[in-house]
Amino acid sequence: MTSVDRRNLRELLDRERHTYREAHPGSYSAWLGSEHLFGRVPMTWMSKWAGGYPLTFTTARGNRITDVDGHTYIDFALGDTGAMAGHSPAATVRAVTERIGTQGGITTMLPSQDAEWVGAELTRRFGLPKWSFTLTATDANRWAVRLARLVTGRPKILVFSYCYHGSVDETFIVVDPEGKPASRPGNVGPAVDPTVTTRVAEWNDLAAVEAELASGDVAAILTEPALTNIGIVLPEPGFLDGLRELATRYGALLMIDETHTISAGPGGMTARDGLAPDIFVIGKSLGGGVPCGAYGITDEIAAAVTRLAETGGADIVDVGGVGGTLAGNALSLAAMRATLAEVLTGDAFAHMEALATRYAEAVGEAIASAGVPWSVSRLGARAEYRFTSPAPRSGGESAAAGDDELDEYMHLYTVNRGILMTPFHNMALMCPETSQADVDRHTEVFTAAVAELAR
Repeated sequence: MTSVDRRNLRELLDRERHTYREAHPGSYSAWLGSEHLFGRVPMTWMSKWAGGYPLTFTTARGNRITDVDGHTYIDFALGDTGAMAGHSPAATVRAVTERIGTQGGITTMLPSQDAEWVGAELTRRFGLPKWSFTLTATDANRWAVRLARLVTGRPKILVFSYCYHGSVDETFIVVDPEGKPASRPGNVGPAVDPTVTTRVAEWNDLAAVEAELASGDVAAILTEPALTNIGIVLPEPGFLDGLRELATRYGALLMIDETHTISAGPGGMTARDGLAPDIFVIGKSLGGGVPCGAYGITDEIAAAVTRLAETGGADIVDVGGVGGTLAGNALSLAAMRATLAEVLTGDAFAHMEALATRYAEAVGEAIASAGVPWSVSRLGARAEYRFTSPAPRSGGESAAAGDDELDEYMHLYTVNRGILMTPFHNMALMCPETSQADVDRHTEVFTAAVAELAR
């Protein structure tokens, strides 16, 4: 599938590993000395970076990160979308500084005046009329799934194989090689086997979706409008419209998670493609790096939840499983207001999409020139290459194209030459501070990396 000389690849990989270790003694020392951190990192997924240990950074501004060894990188990872606005955007920094300093009050369990402004802006962008705030998209998904079960009276959700919706228990499920539902490989200590709580289908397969919905027990279809954490897997023409129609026909809600696909534009794919979700989820990017998330619901769902709450059927203001002490805090909302108003604007997205287009076209040309059977996909300001061609059309196909050695080689080759890619996959994201020169530098490095593989 990858059509590369594995012996050559391993020799190149050994060289890049050696270069990485030689260039980053400070990061190695910091990692080795982190004896009080589980896995020697603040969060265990930070171990995913190639090279045996992660870089320890000192500063981050715009799309540049500097590590403890003094190396500065062009950052295309951007916090896996969390820093899509760039690192420490000026407007967000001003708003957060004012909230902490002049105004005071980081979290109070009281509403601030920023909350209604942010809610109104989210309605303008995505269409849903009622909003509630969280600290992460994981929380937003988890709480919204509870509301979906509540208002439909149904126990299950439907997701897509190799989807990603944060650490929501119900979503760690795949279609196995025999076509049966199974807990996703590596699923950590699930409280309940996800096959009990969840139905699963392959992406772009409407017949499979309908077969699962026909059971009559699905509260909601939870999906991104394009798969992103298993490589970018785009919807085929008519697929998203088909999901909407099937959800309506079978009495399920359509729940769209645009935490990553906001890269498609100011209103994500929901606005760009005229989607009509019943529930909408987003997180990461809206706060310019400050933890935040949100979910939006229709007036009908809001009214149904309110009725059940008033009759004692649901506790949404105390211990009913929806909400958290720090959710909707003043600091997060100040950051969201500034980021939405002044940073992630329509003009910024136009700039970012133009650069992502240039990036994807150049990657495609390098792949073709080297004669490797890879592919590249783009979604607005986001682009990603996979080690297979044509581009995968489902999560299962994309997972099958994974290649750990190639992943490590490409990541080390780029980081050793001053470029950071997303550690979980080969995704590059543009931010308002990304320049054409940055993209062209990636093209130069990527082309050299692939040429060395193909020699």
